[in-house]
This record gives sequence, C-alpha cells and structure tokens, in this order.
Amino acid sequence: MSRRVRARSFLVGLAALSAGSLTIAVPAAADTTPTPVQSVDGVWGIDFAGGELTTVETAPSGGPFVINRPISADGASAGELSGRGYAGTFVGGGHVKRVPCDAGSCVALRAAGNGGVGYFFVDDGEEYAQIWTGEDGYHAADERPMTGGRFVDITGRYFVYEAASTGKQYVDALNRYRYQDVRLTRSVTAASVWGPRLYTPGSGAGTVTAYDLEQKKTVETLATGAPCTVKELQTVGRWVYWNCGPTGAAGVYDRAAKKKIAVPSGPALVGDGYLVRHDRTAGKLLLTDFHTGTAAAVRAIADLPAGNTADQRRLTWAVDKFGGDIAYVDPDKATRIVQSGVPSSALAVIEADPDDDYLNAKDKYWNSTWQFNKPVSWKFTAKDSGGRAVYTSSGSGAQAEVGWTGKTNAGTYPYNGRYTWTLTATATEGTGSYTTSGALGLAGGRQGHHDQGDYSYGELVTLNSSGALTLHYTGGKGTFDWKQSGSGWPAGTVAVPFGDMGSDRCAEMLLRTPGGELRRYAGKCGSSAYSPSSSHTSLGTGWKAYDVLTAPGDLTGDGRTDLLARQASTGDVFVFANDGAGKLKPRVKIASAWKGYTKLVGAGDLTGDGIGDVLAHDKYGALYRLDGAGDGKLKARVKIAAQWGASYNAVVGVGDITGDGKNDLVARDTAGNLYRNPGNGNGTFGPRVKIASGWQGYKGLF
Repeated sequence: MSRRVRARSFLVGLAALSAGSLTIAVPAAADTTPTPVQSVDGVWGIDFAGGELTTVETAPSGGPFVINRPISADGASAGELSGRGYAGTFVGGGHVKRVPCDAGSCVALRAAGNGGVGYFFVDDGEEYAQIWTGEDGYHAADERPMTGGRFVDITGRYFVYEAASTGKQYVDALNRYRYQDVRLTRSVTAASVWGPRLYTPGSGAGTVTAYDLEQKKTVETLATGAPCTVKELQTVGRWVYWNCGPTGAAGVYDRAAKKKIAVPSGPALVGDGYLVRHDRTAGKLLLTDFHTGTAAAVRAIADLPAGNTADQRRLTWAVDKFGGDIAYVDPDKATRIVQSGVPSSALAVIEADPDDDYLNAKDKYWNSTWQFNKPVSWKFTAKDSGGRAVYTSSGSGAQAEVGWTGKTNAGTYPYNGRYTWTLTATATEGTGSYTTSGALGLAGGRQGHHDQGDYSYGELVTLNSSGALTLHYTGGKGTFDWKQSGSGWPAGTVAVPFGDMGSDRCAEMLLRTPGGELRRYAGKCGSSAYSPSSSHTSLGTGWKAYDVLTAPGDLTGDGRTDLLARQASTGDVFVFANDGAGKLKPRVKIASAWKGYTKLVGAGDLTGDGIGDVLAHDKYGALYRLDGAGDGKLKARVKIAAQWGASYNAVVGVGDITGDGKNDLVARDTAGNLYRNPGNGNGTFGPRVKIASGWQGYKGLF
C-alpha cells in the first residue's frame, strides 16, 4: 500500500508563482526537431542523462525555464520539450539558485536519468533542494533551509547534496509511490550514487566502499590505487572514477575486472567506458576511451572556447552517463550532440521498485519503476488467467514507469482475479534486452460469474429450513472454505447471485419472495451476507410465473450480467437485460416451449469469448450447452454429455472455484453429496470430484 514519502511533495500553481505558466507551450509543428538545438537567446545551464537533454533557456511561451528534451539514439534529433520549473524570479523574490558562468549566471543542474532534475531554490536568502519530477511538480528535500548548497550526485531515485552552512552531506531517495527510509546525514566527503549504492572514501589511501542504502550495510570495498583519500567520485555501472583534486592524480577502477586504469587529470565527466575533459588551453573537449581496460589515446571531439570559468561542467557541456553521448553549447548558443563512439555496457537494471502483488482498482494504482543503465524501449503487459492481454503500456528512456489503474486500454474494468504481468525492455543504444514478470491479484474491477466476494471466485448460495441464506466462499482450491449467513428468509425464497446493476462494481443479489416479488439487494462486495432488511429495491411483482430464474452472465454483449427466465405455463424463455442503472429492461422472448428441459443453468462464459452461456438438462439425461450469441439470443445447442446427472437434484453454474479463471459446475445428489465438475475453458467439463457431503439439509442451492 502506498505511503507518504519522506520528501515533501508540491504541486505549484500559477497563483503561487504569478510569473507565467509552468507548463511550456510546445510548438505543434513536429514531434522532433533536428540537432543542434538552437536556443532563443542563450543557454544558462546544461545536463544530459538517460537520453534526456536538460537546459535552462527561454521557452517558446517566453520566460526562462528548465527544459527537458529527449534526444534520439543517434543524436540527430530532439523530441518534444517539457518543463522542469520556472527559472526566473517570482513576484515574492524567490528564484532558482544561480552560479557564475560565461553566459552570466547559470543554474547548476543535476539530471537523474528518469526525467527528474535537481537544483536549488532561494527564498529570503535561504536555499532549498528541489527535485522536479514533471512539468508542474517537485519534491523538496526534507532538510531545514541552508546556504552554499549543491547536488553532489543523482542516479534515478537516489541523490546526494550538501551545504556549506551546515558542513553536512545528505543522502536520500525520492520514491513517489511508497515510503522509503534510506536517509543519511554525514560529514562532507567525496560521494557518488549508482542506484541504491552509495560510494564514498574508506579508510586509507585509495579505499572506496559501497554502502547499500536499502540493505543498510557495506556491500563492497575497492582498492582503487589512488595515492590519496579520494576527493571526487563518479560511479557509472562497473566504472568508478576517482581523483585527488582538480589537478591531482586520477584513475578509474573497473569493478568487473578488478582492474586499475590510469586516466588524465583535470575536471572530467564520466560516461559508460569513457571520460571527457575540457582543455581550455586548446579550446577543445577531449575524450579518453577506457572501456577495453586501458586508456586509449586522447582524442578531440568538439571545439569549445576556453571561456572565463575554470570548471564548466554542466554549465557549457555535459555527459550522459547512462550509456549515452556528450552535449555542449557552441558559441552560436546552440546545443550540439556528439556521439562518444564508445560501445556501451550490456543492458542492466540499476534498481527496480515493482509494486506489491495486489491492486484494488477502487482506491489504488499499481505503480512500478525500473531504472536502467541506458535508454530502452519498453512494454508492459498485464494478462488475465486465460492468457488474454487486458492492459498494455509502453515508453522509452532510461526508466520504465508503469502506473496501472486497473482499467483495460479501452477504459473498462476487467474481471477481478489473478493476473500476470510482464515487462520487456530493449536497449535503444547498443544492444541488450531485459524481461521480468510477476503476478498480482486484482480487486475492485468487475466481479466474475457468481462472484459475491470481490475476487472472481464463485460463491455458492444456500437456503436452509431455518431461513438462513448462506454465502459459501472459496479460496480458489475447488472447495468451499468459509461462509457468512443472514437469517429471516421465508421458505420458498429463490436467490439469484447476479452481477453489478450500477456503477460500484459490486455484484447484486436478486431475491424472489414466496409471493412473487423480485428484489434487487445492493451488492456488498463480500463484506457481509444478506438479510431481508438489507438495502434493496423492488423490481416488480408477478415473478412467480417463472419456474427458472438464472444469471447466465452477459448475453447482450454490453458487459453486464443479464437475467434468463422460463415461464412455467408455456416453457417460453425470456431475457431481461441489465440496464446498468439498477433496473431490468423489458423481457425479450428468445425461445418457445422449453418444458422438455428439467434444468436450465446460467453458467457464465464457458468458451472464453466473453459472452455468457447456458446449460440445459433434458428429461432423457442429456446435457447441452447453448452458447450466448452476444445479441441477447442463444446459439444452437451442443450436446456435451449423455445420461448425465440422473441423481442430481440441484445443479449450479457456480463460476470459478478452482482459481484457474474457468467457470465450474457444482451439483448435489439425492444423498446430499456435493460434486465439482471443473470447467475446461472450451465449453466442456472435467470429471466430477466430490467436495462435500451432508448437504441434503439445504432447501435450495443457488
């Protein structure tokens, strides 16, 4: 169940800002534009993560904004832009924190690789760490105001920031959907996060340790070979970059090969298997490829003037550490993309946070995320117990984020029950694929046939001589395991476990009184049994004229359970369609003179086509199936058994009681034994299995 995250969440409205809309007006001419990306009047801060380019610039709607743009795998085009906060000064004087840069003043950005962007906000001289998760929403880190704040690192949900005023470093996670307590307050040191692993200097020169924020323990100790206590760390998958200061020694430790790699010193940003430095003397960006385990010869990848700022990382240039490329701002104020030419690592999941195995569509979403080490194209599929896909979603980027409401793609509710889900992802840069799957139980959707318990297992209803109407529940193992009873029902009462007749997705119970009144008892979704005084509405009188009242499921193709009735005097069969507003529509005759059938049983969908079916037992002992046609009528009968059920005095299409998603049959013989015939899902049934005895005392089975 979702709980409040530690970080405070804000949805910022126009009234609070009074400085223009937070939602950027996006040009509708095309979904993508070619790179370089030309700015209106300059770029004041840049970062690149997970294939998403983040800049501070004037938006098409006017005013400075933090802007995200997806970049294609070949770096040739930029997709539709979206905002990550207003970067100007608000009416009250608050503003995004800026630092000196060649463009005047820039915002120090930290892109997370999942579309999130971290930076600091200043109000009344005090600074607050913010991580923007979308166009209109951000999380404010749960720390008192500070000054001299800066983000040290962010990877997906995990982040590190520090403040000069407190002399402390803060580590936390931003989980938008669940409570997660990983927060640390520590002394300021070099630090880097890669998913839930926090890398920091250990004891002794060159030692680096990895602390798992979720397991709350040290899980790795590295001997990097650094001749100092490490001053800066950058972790990218298997690669851990370290240095001994801006002009000191630098190196990369390969965690997979346990190998030390010497690399050039100087301010650098690390990608997957390479690093980039800005040579201000030469006016160039230089790339060092170390993915083979040895640093290759340095090569120039772009011209970038020296400028006035000693360290221009994320001010004029940035590196996508998620298997990506390099972005920089040229003298013409356009942002250019340069491909690294270095093969990325195999696709891997940095961190996964799938939701639990239960979804109630009435009050909860199924929210899950997977953070990858590089951009992917992903697809999520949820299937019912019959293997039919009921919901799919897809996307791209270095994070897959699924938010399932429990509805189908058509906007309707599927049946309650057990579902399986699968997430597949394919790398869009380089190669690699990933598949994971799981199961979840869906409640709060449509109730299955004969389901009064809100989980698509059928319930058997009985009436005894003492006037107790009992719902017999199953745990899906083919037997009835517990029950709830309501007393006070007169002899001769007929129950029809029905479906939802309104919009609350709780199956109703229809009861015919001995006098012939048909009542609709409001569905309880399994919370309790029914008594005569339970909330109900009359559906009219004169229903004693029918010797069969049964719910076959949906006969009319509108997704609602309908009522089938046989007139005792003529044997004519009628359908009363469910109007979805608590009433039954006028009857429609679908068959004449069916007196030859000793039993007519509404069985639900037996064939897997989504339409309800009917079983008919004739006086010669043959059992027939009449499939619903979807237009309120029944198709021609099909014999499924001969000389069947001679000893049965009650047969009920009870729905699924075995948990396989197929509707079953329950019958009682004259000796009081209760049997189950499991549905095969193709309109036939398996051999009977005795599941109880001593049931002869019940006056009615429904």
